[in-house]
Amino acid sequence: QVQLVESGGGLVQPGGSLRLSCAASGSFFTITAMGWYRQAPGKERELVADITSGGNTNYADSVKGRFTISRDNAKKTVYLQMNSLKPEDTAVYYCKGRFWVVGGRGDYWGQGTQVTVSS
Repeated sequence: QVQLVESGGGLVQPGGSLRLSCAASGSFFTITAMGWYRQAPGKERELVADITSGGNTNYADSVKGRFTISRDNAKKTVYLQMNSLKPEDTAVYYCKGRFWVVGGRGDYWGQGTQVTVSS
């Protein structure tokens, strides 16, 4: 059983910052890629950023230069530092991890954390 628990969401004014965290726990051998996705009302879930176990990163064009993804492998935690937030960043943010578990490799999701950017 793998669990991903996000934290750090909330209400922030445009131009502000938030830092999301996602901690993994449970029974698994290793974590490969980890990432953040978001889903705004009426829209499909989209990739925000992801990071490999080696630290290679990938960002959606809409967040490049404003968001930074990082991970602490020892803490089994991935972070998303969000700066210069805009109203269009408002969404539920989900953490996803790819894990090697008994039986093979699988993707697991967190429960999501709400980010609202509004004045």
